[in-house]
Amino acid sequence: MADIQHEKILVLDFGGQYNQLIARRVRDNSVYAEIKPFDTPIEEIRAQGYKGIIFTGGPNSVYDESSPHYSPEILDMGVPVLGICYGCQLMAYMRQGEVSSCEKSEYGKIDIDVKAESKLFKGVPERNVVWMSHTDYISRVPKGFKVTAASADCPCAAMENESESLYAVQFHPEVTHSEYGKVILRNFLYEVCGCKGDWVMDNFIENTVASLREQIGDKKVVLGLSGGVDSSVAAGLLSRAVGSQLTCVFVDQGLMRKDEGDFVEKTFTSLFDMRFVRVNCQQEFISKLAGVTDPEQKRNIIGTEFYKVFWGKIREEAAEGFFAQGTIYPDRIESGKGDAATIKTHHNQVRMPKDIHFDGVIEPLADLFKDEVRKVGEKLGIPKELVWRQPFPGPGLGVRIIGEITEEKIKILQEADAVLRDEIAKSGIEPELSQFFAVLPDVRTVGVMGDHRTYDHLVAIRAVTTDDFMTADWARIPYEVLARVSNRLCNEVDHVNRVVYDITSKPPGTVEWE
Repeated sequence: MADIQHEKILVLDFGGQYNQLIARRVRDNSVYAEIKPFDTPIEEIRAQGYKGIIFTGGPNSVYDESSPHYSPEILDMGVPVLGICYGCQLMAYMRQGEVSSCEKSEYGKIDIDVKAESKLFKGVPERNVVWMSHTDYISRVPKGFKVTAASADCPCAAMENESESLYAVQFHPEVTHSEYGKVILRNFLYEVCGCKGDWVMDNFIENTVASLREQIGDKKVVLGLSGGVDSSVAAGLLSRAVGSQLTCVFVDQGLMRKDEGDFVEKTFTSLFDMRFVRVNCQQEFISKLAGVTDPEQKRNIIGTEFYKVFWGKIREEAAEGFFAQGTIYPDRIESGKGDAATIKTHHNQVRMPKDIHFDGVIEPLADLFKDEVRKVGEKLGIPKELVWRQPFPGPGLGVRIIGEITEEKIKILQEADAVLRDEIAKSGIEPELSQFFAVLPDVRTVGVMGDHRTYDHLVAIRAVTTDDFMTADWARIPYEVLARVSNRLCNEVDHVNRVVYDITSKPPGTVEWE
């Protein structure tokens, strides 16, 4: 909840790919961080009382007129600032330093040497490995600054003006490849900004529940419940706050995993103090999706039909009070809010009908990352098997069936996914995987079963490891586990005669196929 009072760090976004990761690393140190775009007015920043400001990286050159810049006033506010990569060069530029093009660009793991004593490098060895990604460099530091670290090809890997609490690093301390990056960020938060660390999940729950009670009062709340981690934790928070004032509407559109609708109903009717309403509408969804193959069109149809059914149920009960949903921070970024490019449309971003008027929309998890949502769920006492359930897209299997969606394809994928989950659970490697699932591409291949030629479906397996789902690597599942999965899929699931494993990381791919 954005209005909770605690110490805050501002991550000022200049277009870098790691803005969310920086915020998450700050929060890992029990300090709340929020991201705002580079065009946020300085009056707004000044009014927030931030303990510190971090300038993110970005793909631009500070001398490019179209590049994101900011008023130099921000460096004169008396608030500590840490510039990262482009943010480092921007700080130099704002203080009349000199930035030049590199004769030799640095990319990847680079050794740097700490050249001077610095609060930022407290506890960091003189020589350490960092992650560089830049084609410009600071060729002359601004007046009042000193170089605190350098590499073989970068004379200013870090600089600072300690008297003004201005610090900058050319590398990316937020990524895991930077050996002591976490230490450097922690030093900025605690040694430079003087943070105490009041961002903990117990406090978040207590403050959020109190805020929800105050906001909702004696009114009703309706939550669209998918049964996934996000909406489940949102339901847990709202249930703790207002109990039976909460109605959870669960739309079973027939695109869930095997037996999942029954599992969701059983779980939530026994776990929470709430009113649970289930709407079964499988045939309606399948008929609407007939003949549709474009992924964005499928998402739109599923989202629109979901809300048609959902709001239809709400109309039956009279729309009043508040509408709640389990939106988390990456949902908002990936749906193209602000200046972010639209990667894919999230189902919970579809607008409510104009004829329905709630007193407001409540998104208690809107500022949290997935790992933080899970921590909240555990603190709320939600069973581990629910909190740590596999992430599942809002459109369900609709985005894991490539091409047209049919009842036969849904059945095949449900069975295939059940086999995969069973084998991963038996193998003992499930805790190592962030997400895994089966995909049914619109591909048929020739095969041989017994003495007969077959022409049937190919099933793809996807498994990734990640800290935050903003970037992800394909999981190195042992060959023997993949072999068992393949054998069972071809022998136990009708109409499957071939299995492949997806070894694409994110980027360039996304976790889901559509």
